[in-house]
Amino acid sequence: MQVSDLLRQSPLNASGGRQRLAGRIAELGRGELDRGDRERVARVLTREDATAEEVRDGISTALMDAFRKQTGRGVFGLLYELNAGHLLVQVSGRLRRYGSKADPGDVLQEVFFNVYRYPHRFDASREDAFRVWTAMIVRNTVLKHMRSRSTGGGRQEVAFEDLSDQPIADGATPLSGVLEGEASAQAARAYLTYLQLYIEFYSMLSDRERRALHLVEVEAVSYRDAAADLGIKLENLKMVIFRARRKIHRAMRRVFDGLAPDCRPARVGRVSRPVSREPRSRSDGPGTGCAGRGARNAELTRDPDPSDS
Repeated sequence: MQVSDLLRQSPLNASGGRQRLAGRIAELGRGELDRGDRERVARVLTREDATAEEVRDGISTALMDAFRKQTGRGVFGLLYELNAGHLLVQVSGRLRRYGSKADPGDVLQEVFFNVYRYPHRFDASREDAFRVWTAMIVRNTVLKHMRSRSTGGGRQEVAFEDLSDQPIADGATPLSGVLEGEASAQAARAYLTYLQLYIEFYSMLSDRERRALHLVEVEAVSYRDAAADLGIKLENLKMVIFRARRKIHRAMRRVFDGLAPDCRPARVGRVSRPVSREPRSRSDGPGTGCAGRGARNAELTRDPDPSDS
């Protein structure tokens, strides 16, 4: 892909460039530009003292803002024609600076893919907003592309937080710093509470459950080796670990839900309580109910009296 070919595609790089660009904008489909967008474009095109670069910046910013609101295909195509040439120059320059042999055309497609993917991150408050925004995208895309080639991976998209270098209205203030510090302290206290609860309920597990979790989660031992250490089958180890984690999770959830924290996730020794059995009714005679059956059994099993014979 040659830079000269892309530059010839731009409506501004021909005789009567502004009139040609105005005609292309007028051909856009209905709904791709609202009334405010068209008025903004008209103001840029009618500025007699504006250079070709200033016109391209102003029109591109207005078109990108329209694409952010309507995602029109015609608007995006015109953005590509206006900016592909000089963006390819930026991509090629950065690739040469980093000593990369990557194809600038491929990286340029990555750049416009990120422009298409993240329009909601665009801020059109400045006339040159699109040029500043795309310059950051070019830098990040080149770095990501080189990183993916060095690691043997496929295409990597630009990180969401790296796409805008434009000034943010609600920047850091002393109050925001204080609030952030308080939030960090609260998060640290909550994390300590979480760890304390985990340790407490971990100590209630059986010896085998604690050993299994320690091998897998602390020592990073494979499940197969952990099963051999415990002398159980692999399937049994998976069940032991699943149940141990579920016990801790349920116990901690009860605490966070405001329930009694005395639930015991592990099976501790249960004391069997004597069960008292009452007669079915007070009217039962000696032949009914538990007491009656006991008396009858005792009578049947007693030694016979010699006088009975």
